[in-house]
Amino acid sequence: MTHVISCIDGTSVSAAVSDCAAWASLRLGEPLLLLHVLEKSEYPGGSNLAGNIGLGSRESLLEELAALDEKRGRLALEQGRLMLEAARARAVADGVAEPLCRQYHGSLVDTLVELEEELSLLVMGKHDENLGIHVGSRIETVVRVMRRPILVCPPAFSAPARVMIAFDGSATTRKGVAMVAASPLFRGLPCHVVMAGADDARNRAQLDWARATLEAAGFEAPGAIVPGEVERVLCDYRREQAVDMVIMGAYGHSVIRRFLVGSTTTGMIRNAAVPVLLLR
Repeated sequence: MTHVISCIDGTSVSAAVSDCAAWASLRLGEPLLLLHVLEKSEYPGGSNLAGNIGLGSRESLLEELAALDEKRGRLALEQGRLMLEAARARAVADGVAEPLCRQYHGSLVDTLVELEEELSLLVMGKHDENLGIHVGSRIETVVRVMRRPILVCPPAFSAPARVMIAFDGSATTRKGVAMVAASPLFRGLPCHVVMAGADDARNRAQLDWARATLEAAGFEAPGAIVPGEVERVLCDYRREQAVDMVIMGAYGHSVIRRFLVGSTTTGMIRNAAVPVLLLR
């Protein structure tokens, strides 16, 4: 059985992440798993301070430091448990019958890779105050490693009324159109298809295919080809059409595609004030 997995970290975006994941869980009809990972690099299970003995430190001091580390770890685990309980109560209030909670002690990326087989959709939060010119190394690393769809949520969430696919005719975005058409996640919502580039015969054929695929699945699918730089075109269209969620392919694998597409992915995550669903 697959789950919608929500990463809970107790930051200001956790409530929105919980609401977003609950919405996705209900739309997909899949169970919700609330996940908290206590990073081992920040909270090691047991500190090895023996190397300091040779430097003349007193043994009692080392024991006291080890005890403090152990206590800090226990408190962090308890704090994580309370975060999960708060997220669980919020998900129940949102309508999820029996959300599951799990807590791990290790690496977030390693944990998600381990859980990938039981994951249908991953929901993570975006912390605007820490972004700067980047999207955050943790989000970027997870997006590059995972092979499942990832929904990146801003600090505020409301159920989308219309969504937009950033389409370029590539195999990834064609696969994305097929996934949207087949999934119950966006069923009943208008799904705009937007291409950035020249309005020529090739792009028009690609756009027509995407719209026809969505319309055959019952979607209202307005489409547009807009000349200009990709990120600006997508951001402007989203604002003008009051789109509530953006769907796009994530970082490519080749160096060239990573340079051309990866920067767009990063820019869209950084600048979008709405959730961004990244497809692999």
